[in-house]
Amino acid sequence: MTEEQYLKERLNDQIKWYSAKGRMNQHLHKRYKLLEIIAASMIPFLSGMSSFIPFSEWIIGGLDMTIAIAAAISSIYKFHENWIEYRNTSETLKQEKMLYLTHTTPYHTENRFNILVARAESIMNIENQNWLAFTRVIEAKKKDVV
Repeated sequence: MTEEQYLKERLNDQIKWYSAKGRMNQHLHKRYKLLEIIAASMIPFLSGMSSFIPFSEWIIGGLDMTIAIAAAISSIYKFHENWIEYRNTSETLKQEKMLYLTHTTPYHTENRFNILVARAESIMNIENQNWLAFTRVIEAKKKDVV
């Protein structure tokens, strides 16, 4: 694989992938947290207005369930942790690419392309190992729930 091919087909592709996954997990994390905040903030209001709102105890119970479910989903899928991890990996790969393109240490030698490949693949390998461990934890939690 040539230098140009590696940068275009591997490194840039992975940077885009990690950035997109980071954004997706950020959005999911914020949506579930927002759902929890809205549901939790409605409970005191409905409790105080229970004499005026029919079936308010049912609504409050539904909001409690919503909070519990949203918290459980966030706990199982770890959207916040994934957001941070994917963002970190993307930014680390971007930094390596920038150091490489500017011939900055450690990319100031003749074998700089080999160094880039080794370092970038190592970063991606660590992320893959973390993902595999995370996937195993999710599967174990799913079995505990069932």
